[in-house]
Amino acid sequence: MGKCFSRQQSTGKSSHDDSENSRSSAAISDRRRRHSVDSQSVDSRDLDSVQRQRYVGPRQPPHSSQQQHKLSASQFGYYRAGGALPSGANRSMYQPGDGQRAPYFGNYPRHYIVNGDGSGKSTAITSLGGSPSVGLGGRKQQNETVEGEPKVIAIYEYQNHVKGDICFDKGDVMILLNDSNPDWWYVRHLKNGEGYAPKNFLAKMESLESEEWYAGKIQRSTAEKLVLAGKMPRGTFLVRKREGGEYALTINDLKDDSLDVKHYKIRPLDNASGFYITTRKVFPTVRDLIFYYSKEPGGLCCRLTYPAQKIAPVRPDLSYDTAKNWEIPREELQLVKRLGDGNFATVYLGRWRGVIEVAVKMLKPGTMSVEAFLEEAQIMKQCNHPKLVRLYAVCTVGEPYYIITEFMRNGSLLHYLRNLNNRLSIHALVDTCAQVASGMMYLESRKLVHRDLAARNVLVGDKISGVPEVKVADFGLARKLMDENIYEAQLGAKFPIKWTAPEAAQYGNFTVKSDVWSYGILLNEIFTFGTVPYPTMHNKEVIAHLEEGYRMPCPKGCPEAIYLEMLKCWDRNPDKRPTFEYLFTFFDDFFYFKSTKLCPSKC
Repeated sequence: MGKCFSRQQSTGKSSHDDSENSRSSAAISDRRRRHSVDSQSVDSRDLDSVQRQRYVGPRQPPHSSQQQHKLSASQFGYYRAGGALPSGANRSMYQPGDGQRAPYFGNYPRHYIVNGDGSGKSTAITSLGGSPSVGLGGRKQQNETVEGEPKVIAIYEYQNHVKGDICFDKGDVMILLNDSNPDWWYVRHLKNGEGYAPKNFLAKMESLESEEWYAGKIQRSTAEKLVLAGKMPRGTFLVRKREGGEYALTINDLKDDSLDVKHYKIRPLDNASGFYITTRKVFPTVRDLIFYYSKEPGGLCCRLTYPAQKIAPVRPDLSYDTAKNWEIPREELQLVKRLGDGNFATVYLGRWRGVIEVAVKMLKPGTMSVEAFLEEAQIMKQCNHPKLVRLYAVCTVGEPYYIITEFMRNGSLLHYLRNLNNRLSIHALVDTCAQVASGMMYLESRKLVHRDLAARNVLVGDKISGVPEVKVADFGLARKLMDENIYEAQLGAKFPIKWTAPEAAQYGNFTVKSDVWSYGILLNEIFTFGTVPYPTMHNKEVIAHLEEGYRMPCPKGCPEAIYLEMLKCWDRNPDKRPTFEYLFTFFDDFFYFKSTKLCPSKC
């Protein structure tokens, strides 16, 4: 590990709300199906099972040459760092009785993803999201904090690379000194002194966020991917937040070598004095509820066994200092590998201070003035959404100008789709469409127009349950819309005609609705695995044919319902095109409500 800086310069060893109403699953080609169980029928033992995906591998986590930690239900976080047990529980309840199998939390099938700190290393993640937490069979954490002071626990490891930040291991307990910054908390570590730490790597003690099984406010489809990841056994679960004080319990219900996912609403009582799945069983807290169902099914599809793995978060900035001072010396950047070229820039894999992997976009000299460049970068810096590539810093002292962003290791969606080794199922393609719509929905809500939405400007990360993570990138053309909701491009500006709406290509009028047109073209790219739009036409022919009412035919293998949405995106009247909010809901819920009937062969 690298050197750990702190205020004391000490060196230490580092080691969308979704509907839950009873939904019927539609048959899909790759046999991935979901099944939602309404909480009113939860006590019924006759729960239908819907075949999902063939399960391959052992039913139980395999043995390892390393020491295995067999732990009881304390794994769920009640016993972490000396924390309080659930209401009415005692320490003996956490030890397996005669004939009872204690949950196993040793060495799981491991899944490798990029560290959230951007170091570029691959970290082995168990179903717990990392190495065992404090009090869960892992190393002991010295917890000699002052009684009464607010404490936080590290839910991920973090390595700092500048003075002022602090490093810590997963499970470390620290004193919270200042939490006024939305992205960075100031903490005191017993060994490493005081410093800033990214908020999304920490959780307040005894909060739901500190629990291994709590995933926060994520989409239903994301929850399903997480509980199915890595061939985890039946009972793998997580809890996610919904609107109105509700939560949802998502469970991997492996049966007869086939996978199924079930969802249960966790509702609060009207007076907020408890939580329940069925009114026959009410619990003081969500933690108590999870503890109970980890001991017995109680009418659920199965007993809760293992928390689903978590994905390490993306660091909010390179450091606390660069969050405000995001002009950095180019000497701190090492250009490692050339990744691609565009009309206005070349993209490199880089390393900041020799450690943190970043993408460096080098603008070609003369592309734009420093004032225009900083205006564009300011828009990017203000955008914070899990489906948008994060801007970290810029270099504008002398040309060429640099834009430093989050690095996505699998490159552009266009090249990813064209690679035969990456052929995706219909389920993965639809999920990809939903992810892009989610990012664009955020831009829509902020009245930002992208102006260059295409597969080449969507970047790909790692896979979860066969579905790649994607994020919208390249805000080089993004503009903030004024009250009239129209941005007029400068005379002589060049546009990617085949992706550009007619009103934007002919008159330079860009709106969120022109982005929706481009999204329709992106859908065509996705379902043709990266084929160039209008493959037999030149740009002038495209404009003329569109004026005559021509629209591209339905791609082979594309569900008819999705093609109809493409046509809506390509409506001649911008006002009749759907919103990104609608498009996200359409794709996120696609397999619950829509037919997967394919387009007629003539298409």
